Amino acid sequence: MKEKVKFLVISAMIAAMYTSLTLILQPISYGFMQIRVSEVLTVMPFFTLAAIPGLTIGCLISNIVGGNGILDIIFGTLATFIAALLSSKMKKIYLVPLPPVLINAVIIGIMISYLLNINVGLTMVWIGLGQLIACYGLGYPFMKMLTKYKFINKLDV
Repeated sequence: MKEKVKFLVISAMIAAMYTSLTLILQPISYGFMQIRVSEVLTVMPFFTLAAIPGLTIGCLISNIVGGNGILDIIFGTLATFIAALLSSKMKKIYLVPLPPVLINAVIIGIMISYLLNINVGLTMVWIGLGQLIACYGLGYPFMKMLTKYKFINKLDV
């Protein structure tokens, strides 16, 4: 029972942080060139599987509020779920941020291209660039910092 509660609390905290960061920084969190600073949290599946539902729910709430419609709610959330799942499987620390970069560049790139009726290749590049900034520029140093703290090992649920 205690482990289930711990799992739910960690998931809820990650969902709340993801949603809060996305909405506070809303002007740069949506659109053709987006840098979702909340994607810094996509490294959390490296530390705990509770991050997978946390990131997925945080993204779902953010996409409901975000205004890009049902496609973003479905495909944006699916992209985050797939990326979180793949990140949790990475054995090498420097590869953990890679799935969110690649998955979002493709899925969100195609979706935004469709929604805005613009070149799909260019959109994938811009979305991928925003993800590189968030996941490797911010997320990787965040992950390296977290590995220095012993408490983080206790997140494993």
